[in-house]
Amino acid sequence: MPIDAAHTARPERLRLGMVGGGRDAFIGAVHRIAARIDDQYELVAGAFSADPEKALASAADLGVARAYTSFADMAAREARRKDGIDAVAIVTPNHMHAPVAMQFLRRGIHVICDKPLTATLPEAKRLAKAAEASGVVFALTHNYTGYPMVRQAKAMVAAGELGEIRVVHVEYLQDWLTEAVTNKQAEWRTDPARSGVGGSTGDIGTHAFNLANFVTGLSLEALAADLSAFVPGRRVDDNGHVLMRFRGGAKGTLMCSQVAPGNENGLRLRVYGSKGGLEWAQEDPNYLWFTPFGQPKRLITRGGAGSGPEAGRVSRVPPGHPEGYLEGFATIYTEAARAIRAAKSGTPLPEGTTFPGLREGLEGVAFVDACARSSARNGAWVGLNL
Repeated sequence: MPIDAAHTARPERLRLGMVGGGRDAFIGAVHRIAARIDDQYELVAGAFSADPEKALASAADLGVARAYTSFADMAAREARRKDGIDAVAIVTPNHMHAPVAMQFLRRGIHVICDKPLTATLPEAKRLAKAAEASGVVFALTHNYTGYPMVRQAKAMVAAGELGEIRVVHVEYLQDWLTEAVTNKQAEWRTDPARSGVGGSTGDIGTHAFNLANFVTGLSLEALAADLSAFVPGRRVDDNGHVLMRFRGGAKGTLMCSQVAPGNENGLRLRVYGSKGGLEWAQEDPNYLWFTPFGQPKRLITRGGAGSGPEAGRVSRVPPGHPEGYLEGFATIYTEAARAIRAAKSGTPLPEGTTFPGLREGLEGVAFVDACARSSARNGAWVGLNL
């Protein structure tokens, strides 16, 4: 299969800034790699840490000349420059997403933010309102929506190949928090002041929820959740079981756990309709199983027979070569770049451009809030407070 020309022709790079993601930060490096995979951005500025010394040292490590020790100072000064940043990547802990984003939104700078949108639902609502009023592009890096075979699954559902959707099962299982952990990543993710009320629900449950919504196009009506913190002393959930009712009658289950020994990054989606079913697993991402009712299972491979243009548009390498996590992030960055360029030039959004944004971000935070409310009421059915 020929590689999509969109990935070979390079327009002028967008100028990118970053807040967070300095020394010892895992996700910052992921975002920097993703931004460069399709050669759409150049990192030119950053406030890489709340610690001024680490912020400057991190910029030196990365060869970024415009180093700032304050994100507010960065937003103000970059907005005044003729060569100021076009977009900012926010890769901080959850509680800083909203205050950082607000500084850049006020100055008309486009935002690419790590998920979840914010740590709390009131913050998410305020941020969504401000972002909509600003008119900037706001992309949320739910990277799994960028995988080619996830795009393939979405297209098949939309085309009616599964018929009426009846059942959705999604799970995201990890084991890295099975015991008390004291590293930097675990420290803030298990601190409700920085992560929000959701532990596993906020960290990985939001990914699972977003994936189910993205592929099926369904909208959640109500949920019933049972959340647990199995590790003694842990202040946020590390395991969640959620029943879901979708508008239109479909039913679903979502399980997220970070205390499931033997699981590394086990995100899996199964969708069943009146005409057939789909199965996809993140750890084997280039394959999608499709079973028309009453017929043998069919394996659709990325770039292979039966794989359509929606998957092909976001594929970078020939079939048989693994393509996954980093490239999924890169797809979101490239889709955002298309939207940013369209906004700058006043032209329509290129056809097919798809990426998670404010609506998906608000739904994700509302999902975590609803899970916490439901679990506190012994699994009562609740709706999303959108």
